Amino acid sequence: MDSGRISEHGFLADGRSAVLVDRAGSVNWWCPERFDAPSVFGRLLGDDAGHWSIRPEGDFTSERSYLNDTLVLRTVFTTARGQVAVTDALALEPGARGHDIGLRSPRVLGRVVEGLSGEVPVRLDYRPRFEYGRVTAYLVEADGVVGATAGACHLSLRGDVPLTCAGGGATATFRVRAGETYRFTLGYAPTYDAPPPQLPDADRLVADAVAGWRSWADLHRDHYRGLFRDVVRHSAMVVQGMTYQPSGAIVAAATTSLPEELGGDRNYDYRFVWVRDFSLTLQALWRAACPDEANRQFAWVSRAMGRIGDEPVPIMYGVQGERDLTEHVLDHLPGYADSRPVFVGNDAWRQRQTDVLGEILDAAWLMRHYLDPMSSDVRHLLRALAERAVTDWRRPDAGMWEARDAERHYLSSKVQCWTALDRAVRFGPRLGDPSDVARWAAARDEVRAAVLERGWNDRLGAYAGAFDSDRLDASVLLMPLVGFLPADDPRMRSTMDVVERQLSRDGLLRRWDDDPAGFVICSFWLVSCLALADEVDRAAALFESLAGRVNDLGLYAEQIDEATGEHLGNFPQAFSHIGLINAAGLLTEAAERRRQAPDRTRHPVPAGTGRTEGARS
Repeated sequence: MDSGRISEHGFLADGRSAVLVDRAGSVNWWCPERFDAPSVFGRLLGDDAGHWSIRPEGDFTSERSYLNDTLVLRTVFTTARGQVAVTDALALEPGARGHDIGLRSPRVLGRVVEGLSGEVPVRLDYRPRFEYGRVTAYLVEADGVVGATAGACHLSLRGDVPLTCAGGGATATFRVRAGETYRFTLGYAPTYDAPPPQLPDADRLVADAVAGWRSWADLHRDHYRGLFRDVVRHSAMVVQGMTYQPSGAIVAAATTSLPEELGGDRNYDYRFVWVRDFSLTLQALWRAACPDEANRQFAWVSRAMGRIGDEPVPIMYGVQGERDLTEHVLDHLPGYADSRPVFVGNDAWRQRQTDVLGEILDAAWLMRHYLDPMSSDVRHLLRALAERAVTDWRRPDAGMWEARDAERHYLSSKVQCWTALDRAVRFGPRLGDPSDVARWAAARDEVRAAVLERGWNDRLGAYAGAFDSDRLDASVLLMPLVGFLPADDPRMRSTMDVVERQLSRDGLLRRWDDDPAGFVICSFWLVSCLALADEVDRAAALFESLAGRVNDLGLYAEQIDEATGEHLGNFPQAFSHIGLINAAGLLTEAAERRRQAPDRTRHPVPAGTGRTEGARS
C-alpha cells in the first residue's frame, strides 16, 4: 500500500494546530503548540522525524471518511481475519460549541480502536521526535502513562494496553475482537510552563469533538444555499480547521516543504498568514460561513498591520501577527520524496508585493457596512494603503507568485493597485477630502491606461503576465474578478481563451507554461471568469471536473499533476478550498441571472463581487 503520498493523508484540527494521518493509520505530522511550531511527528519530511501508527499486522486494505459534519476521521481496516476501525480526533475544549470551538483546545489527540468483525492483531508504534526530528525524547512509564520529555516539550501517552518502551519509542501488539474497544490519548504540554496535560477518556474526547464540529456546522448550515452545497460547506469546514482560533488568523496550509515538484527545490513553509489571501478569504467566509467569521478576519488584519510606514507593506505574518519569519534550512531532513531543502520560516516576508494594497481595500469595501462608523485606526490604514498605491504602482515588485530572481512590472500587481485606488474612490469622504479622492481617481485612471497599453500582447492575443512581456500568466484572470474589465470584453475574452488553450490540460490550469503541475486556484479562477461571462454550462462542467480532483476526504493540496492526478505542494491548502467556494458562489449568481433572463440578456455583475488569489513562495 502506498500510504506516503500527500493525498493519502487526512486532516484533523483543533483551532491551534493540525494532525495529518495517512491511510495506513500513521500520524505523520503534528506541531501541537501551534501551526508553525516545531513538530513532534514529522515523518512527512523524513522517516526518522517521528510518527505514531496504529494498524493491523500483515496485509490490509482501508477505507475512511469524516464523521458527518466534522473533522473527526474514521478509518476501517479490512484483513483476512476481520475488520477494525480507528477513529481519530484532536480534542476541543470540553463543551465548547459554535464560534467558540478551538479557542482553548487542550492539545490532546485521541484514537479509538474498535473491533468490527473477527479477531485482528493490531500493532501500535509510537516514535515521538521533537524539534522536527532532531531530538529523541526520554520515555518513562509510570502509572500507566508513558511520558516523553526533551527540551521544551513534554508528551503523555495513555492507552488500554501495556506499552513497551525502548530506543526512544514505545510499541504494543494486541488482538481486537468484534465488539471490543481500545482507547488511546496523547497530550502535549510545555515542559516548564505547565503541568503535564490532563488526558481525558478517548471516547469522551471523540464525542465532544464530534459535537463541537457539528455545532459549528449547524451554525452555518443555512448561510450558503447556492450550487454545489455539500462541497462548499465541507471546504468551509476545512478553512475553519486551518484557523488559529485565539487570533482568528487563517494559515495558508498546515505543512512546510511539501514540494511543488517531486525532487525539486520549491519547498516552502506555508504555515503563515498571507495578506494576499485576505480579501479572497473574506469573500469565501461571506458566502459559506457568516459575517461574524469575516468580521474576525478584518479585525485580525487591522491589528496585525498597525500603522504603515515607509517600508514595504508587510505581506505575511505569523498566526499572532509576528513579522519576522526569517527562513532557515533543516539540513538534517531528507524532505518529502527526497525534495530538498526543507524550510522553516519564509523569506517572502521581506518582499515588496504591491497587490496586497488592493486585497485589503477590496476586503474593506466588502465589509463597508460593518465599518460604519469607521474607526480612526482602520481609516488611517486604508488611507495609507491608498496613498501607497498612488506611488507604488509605478514600481516593480516580486509579484503574487513571489519570484525570488528579480522584481518586474507584474500585471496582477498593477491591477490590484487599481483595485486599491478604485475602492478608495468609492469610499470617498469616509476616507479622504475631495482633493484626496480626486488624486486617487487620477492615479487609478493612470494605472488602468498603463495596464491596457503595456499589458496587452498582440502576438499572444492576450494580456501577458508583466508589462511588455510575451509570457502568459494565469494571474491575469483576476482582471474580471476585481472588476477591472468585464469578462466579455473582447480582449479579456481572448485572454481567457488563450490562457485556457495554452495553460490548461484536463481542466487543470498551470500558472505559466513551464509550471510543473496544475494550480488548483488558477483553475477555479477560470471557472469564475466563465461564470462572469455567462458561460454557465462550461463553467459548471469545469467546476464539477475540479471538484472531482479532491482526495477521498475532500481535501486539496496546492497543485495537482495533470497526468497522474497526484497532489503536490503543502496540504491541505486553504486557498484551493477558498477558490472552490468563491467559484461556486459566482456560478450560483450566473445561474440565477440565466434563470431571470432566459433570453440571455446580459445583467452586469457589480465590480468587486468576485475575487482572486495568489500563490506564495
